[in-house]
Amino acid sequence: MCASSVPDIPASPEVAEIERALTRVTYLGSRARQHERLMAMAGVPLDRAAVALLRQAADTEPLRPGELAARLGVEASHVTRTVQQLQKSGHVTRIPDPDDRRAHRVELTETGREAITRIREVGARAMQVALSDWSPAELRQLATLFHRMVDDFLAHAAEGEAEPRSATPAGAA
Repeated sequence: MCASSVPDIPASPEVAEIERALTRVTYLGSRARQHERLMAMAGVPLDRAAVALLRQAADTEPLRPGELAARLGVEASHVTRTVQQLQKSGHVTRIPDPDDRRAHRVELTETGREAITRIREVGARAMQVALSDWSPAELRQLATLFHRMVDDFLAHAAEGEAEPRSATPAGAA
């Protein structure tokens, strides 16, 4: 998102609280100890980058490494290293790109599909425990609002990426 697409006005108190809560959730979900505990429970000894790549690969058709990098918001070299690691451990394989035989796409193997299924099941069970005092109606409402928020974030990000980029850096004359 470019800086000019963010209005120069204060956010509402409600939006500021949402941002704080998302920051807390992101922090909790990205803690190394939490990741290690989840991987131990799932029986999958993978680092966070590998799990993120597996999650993305499980949710899409086979993609080129560059496309995976763009979707994950990381440099292509990070994806290349992670794909090599996951290929060695039998979680992914490289297949020829039907649109360009010189290129390849990354596809989950059966081992990779089983691993991401276990990771998701353990994560969902842990979340179920944490939210056990919530009613089914509250959980449905939260799920609906989270999906709506993510869809709006993605739509806004796509709009920001479609804006023409200036050849002159901001503040230069």
